[in-house]
Amino acid sequence: MIEDFLRGDAAIAPTNFAAMLLGLLLAFLGGHAIAWVYMFTHSGLSYSKSFVNSLVLMPTIVALVMMVLSNSLVTAFGLMAVFAIVRFRNILRDTLDTTYVLSVIVIGMACGTMKFATAVMGCLAVCAAMTYLWFTAFGTRHRYDIIINLHWSRSLGELGDLRNLLDRHSRKAFCASQRSHEGYEGTDLSYRLLMRDPERLDDLLTELRAMQGVSRVTGLKAEDESEV
Repeated sequence: MIEDFLRGDAAIAPTNFAAMLLGLLLAFLGGHAIAWVYMFTHSGLSYSKSFVNSLVLMPTIVALVMMVLSNSLVTAFGLMAVFAIVRFRNILRDTLDTTYVLSVIVIGMACGTMKFATAVMGCLAVCAAMTYLWFTAFGTRHRYDIIINLHWSRSLGELGDLRNLLDRHSRKAFCASQRSHEGYEGTDLSYRLLMRDPERLDDLLTELRAMQGVSRVTGLKAEDESEV
């Protein structure tokens, strides 16, 4: 029965399934390596977990595309036409959504070019990779617990007092934003904190509001922050 399944590709050129599986696995591992480097080296506030997942999945899907094309110029133009239609009709704001759309297009092309076994094995491989990324929450980074926004009316040379207070409550404090301009009194500050005890957020906010020169204090938990 397995031999009948492996002969399910009715295309002109026979499919080497051992090489196919090896290619998909290498593509997945290569994407994984790139995603790890991106996670460790990314800086700034525009981090997106779905983009990291796309870095893992996209090489696998592209490898499957090349296997389906099999040096066929007609099939290649067909892929471009189908994806152009989807792109024209739908604006995909999430890179992972684009990955899902590309996956179903390639699987449909495999079925349309009579590569039935390739379609089944490719579908299983992509589904397994997507389930793995979802189950392990791959791409999630826990670099801070709390976002603190406040207005500092004292001179910037006295920020050491504020820093000492933040250090008492946090293992790590990072100033993500510092805004001031001519004609504006004081400075707006935004800190990312990795708390020593996340349950003591109220105590931190109370001490900040009682500090001289501090006003408009707000706190936001990291899980409430949307990816940008």
